[in-house]
Amino acid sequence: MEYKIFWCKVNKYYTDEWLNSDYLSDKKGIFIASCVVTDNAKRKWVKFIKDTGKNLSAWEKMYVSWCGAFTEGKAQTDFFEVYPNLAYLKDSIEILDEIPDKKPKPKLNLEEVKNKLKNIPQIYTKKFLLIQGWCDSFCTFCLTVKKRWRHYSRNLDDIVEDILEYELQGWKEVVLTWVNLTAWGLDSTNDIWKSRFAELLIAILDRTEIPRLRISSLWPEFVTDEILEVCKNKRIYPHFHYSVQSWSSNTLKAMARHYDGKYMRKLLEKTKNLQRDDWINVSIWADLIVGFPGETDENFRETYNLIKDWLITKVHAFPFSAHNLWESVPAGKFPNQVDEKIKKERMWEIMNISDQIRDDFIDQNIWKTLEVLIESAKTDTDWRIKWKWWTQNYIEADQDTFEISSWTIKRNEIVVWKLK
Repeated sequence: MEYKIFWCKVNKYYTDEWLNSDYLSDKKGIFIASCVVTDNAKRKWVKFIKDTGKNLSAWEKMYVSWCGAFTEGKAQTDFFEVYPNLAYLKDSIEILDEIPDKKPKPKLNLEEVKNKLKNIPQIYTKKFLLIQGWCDSFCTFCLTVKKRWRHYSRNLDDIVEDILEYELQGWKEVVLTWVNLTAWGLDSTNDIWKSRFAELLIAILDRTEIPRLRISSLWPEFVTDEILEVCKNKRIYPHFHYSVQSWSSNTLKAMARHYDGKYMRKLLEKTKNLQRDDWINVSIWADLIVGFPGETDENFRETYNLIKDWLITKVHAFPFSAHNLWESVPAGKFPNQVDEKIKKERMWEIMNISDQIRDDFIDQNIWKTLEVLIESAKTDTDWRIKWKWWTQNYIEADQDTFEISSWTIKRNEIVVWKLK
């Protein structure tokens, strides 16, 4: 079955679950993982469904899941009322739950896993592993919280067994993913400053041998000194992706976040000064919302200056979405909405300084010895092999930017090269 994924890593995890489920094993068509993070995200998958619907055969269907298609994890019964512009495709669309029904997973039998390896489809080079789900926090810009169940954590032994199984399948990298993964093991995502995430990382390092462990987006208020200490281990990416949203204390308060600008400055200082066992330069990424209601020029400058002063190596910045299409968010009704023209100007400034810092960060790694995981190996029109990969500190590159030492490398192989 074909598939199309919109947005987040959690969507990638559940796409894998659905594509390997008994329910879709004999179905024909395309699986679509939808997203409602912004109005623009909604437009994209709705348009994709319309375009796909024009070319479907009579025996094919579109199987739609995730945030645009469920409420509290179950298929949304009023889907075509929420999205009336898709009603004409009703006979071609089936709305699915978040998670496929599965039989209880038996205790891991290593020999049985080895025997089944050839029959297991692998749709990614890296393996995405969900360790926690959903959220009890109600940030005022967030629509997906309305679509979710409450926070839960997966059992530690189950997580470790999944990773052991991935190792046997030949995976070299596992990405721990989330809704709020640093709240793993807690009763609520509002139990800030109490993270048990370091406990989980230590268990994975002790009980598995997966070569590369990448941690997805982190909510800053759960990042403890213990987590940073564990992240010195060379098997963990020297890469921190903070879901910051803003560095203005006033804006963060209006967003109903659990921290302020002062806390973020302290966290960035600790992260930037982290001395890892392999001495690799730490990469710091940040999610930001530009033009949140009431954001003044001074508020924006606080965010801009922190990116510049603390050398954030990549920014995922988005203009605030009021969610005027279909379902909405509280902040969409706040006073002092920021003009779209101002949002675009601020976005340009943010991305411009971010690109400069990113280029400088890459320059700092020139001629350093780095490990790279080969994500693809394809031949071009001249029958030359073209590779792409990521370094430990999350620099995407290809053989044109690395010193080549071998012509026999393959996809999903880890090799040591130098950045030119």
